[in-house]
Amino acid sequence: MTYDKHPRGFASDNNAPVHPTVLEAMQRVNNGHAVGYGDDPWSPQAAERIASLFGDKAEVFFVLTGTGANVMALGSAMHPWHSVICAETAHIHEDECGAPERFTGSKVIPIGHVHGKITPALIDKELTGFGFEHHSQPRVISISQTTERGTVYTPEEIRELAALAHDHGMVLHVDGARIANAVAALGITLKEMITGTGVDILSFGGTKDGMMYGEAVVILNGTLAKDFRYIRKQGMQLASKMRYIAAQFLAWLEDDLWLKNARHANRMASLLAQEAAAIPAIRILHPVEANGVFATLPKEKIPALQEEYFFYLFDENIPAVRWMTSWDTTEEDVKGFIDMLRKQLT
Repeated sequence: MTYDKHPRGFASDNNAPVHPTVLEAMQRVNNGHAVGYGDDPWSPQAAERIASLFGDKAEVFFVLTGTGANVMALGSAMHPWHSVICAETAHIHEDECGAPERFTGSKVIPIGHVHGKITPALIDKELTGFGFEHHSQPRVISISQTTERGTVYTPEEIRELAALAHDHGMVLHVDGARIANAVAALGITLKEMITGTGVDILSFGGTKDGMMYGEAVVILNGTLAKDFRYIRKQGMQLASKMRYIAAQFLAWLEDDLWLKNARHANRMASLLAQEAAAIPAIRILHPVEANGVFATLPKEKIPALQEEYFFYLFDENIPAVRWMTSWDTTEEDVKGFIDMLRKQLT
């Protein structure tokens, strides 16, 4: 789809360009030959830099895509007779075309949520059948940080989920495609949010925050790292020219560019939500804690609005729309969008 009127719409932070600093870093390593598959000079540096954010026990593996990161992470923890419990809104359930189930052979069990979050009380009823051969064996609890409804788990909430998982011999997985926005929202470190709460494995994503492509799987539970390199290779996620992923991470993490980008995107979402909530025809559906705004508005007005600033109809039954801000969203973008909403809806 082309955007003839306002090319910086509010459809997805995936639509934003690569940050110039990241693009320049890729260009700098694009000089001469370098050994492939992570044996270049930059990949170990990037892995060490990422690991330092999580602590001494962290092991880092680069992959190509966010879906690949989730599927490989789950594959390290599960056999085909296992199951993973997640919110019914989770990316691994709704937006990965059954990839986790196909490639791990395991069962995905979606459950209800509160503004995108799952809780021990919601999970408890699925923690049955342990040791019963006719029942898939619960093995993983998976959460998204931020959630697919734009909310953010607190460290206390994550700690409770990790304790529940570990009490049942399970592991806690975090889909961190937008984890930078969560860190920015909470104002804490990754060690405090992830390592200190008992998370076992996560994806650490930068594609939605200024990178071109490439994600990192960060393993904090060492037993899951033992065979990960083979899981990654069989999963077709081992990049031959890994230096280009590593260069991006090095630039993205330098001088906290990742946090600056995320803080800006979060601020733009907060501004957008504040202004949109003042329009009577709009109702904000979930707390706006990161860079996503979910709202309802008259269904018949949506197509015309999308022609001006493209965004997604998230649930046509309500109807609900999703507005995402990104590192390059400007106050002028928000103002122009709000002016259009006022004009069309009042």
